[in-house]
Amino acid sequence: MPTMWLSDNQKIGVVFCSGGGFFLIGGVLLFFDRAMLAMGNILFLIGLTIIIGPQKTLLFFARRQKAKGTAAFFAGLLLILFRWPLIGFFVELYGIVILFGDFLGTIAGFARNVPVIGPYIGILVDRIGLGRRNAELPV
Repeated sequence: MPTMWLSDNQKIGVVFCSGGGFFLIGGVLLFFDRAMLAMGNILFLIGLTIIIGPQKTLLFFARRQKAKGTAAFFAGLLLILFRWPLIGFFVELYGIVILFGDFLGTIAGFARNVPVIGPYIGILVDRIGLGRRNAELPV
């Protein structure tokens, strides 16, 4: 039987992160429902902690280069909890882009391989320009 590159605990972390993503999408679709957005954030943070471990999670958020993104992410989370979900979501979204911007090209490449919606994601990625990040490196 072939071995997978994720341990069982990391698979559980992926489920938590996916659940967090679904709650975030649901919270946006339900006109920025505060409870769903908060639950999505909590599930995402739990999943991230399970996937990479508590120490690496703290080191990731504590890096000097990511300070602006970390502050925006947690400020957005607090704004959501303090009943400002629309503003909090956009502040948090800015923080996510700063924190995870390096991974967007990798995520976009993975999303292209999704069976039904992959080609549409590929068209969107090409229009936004995420797929060209590595292609523009000097030779």
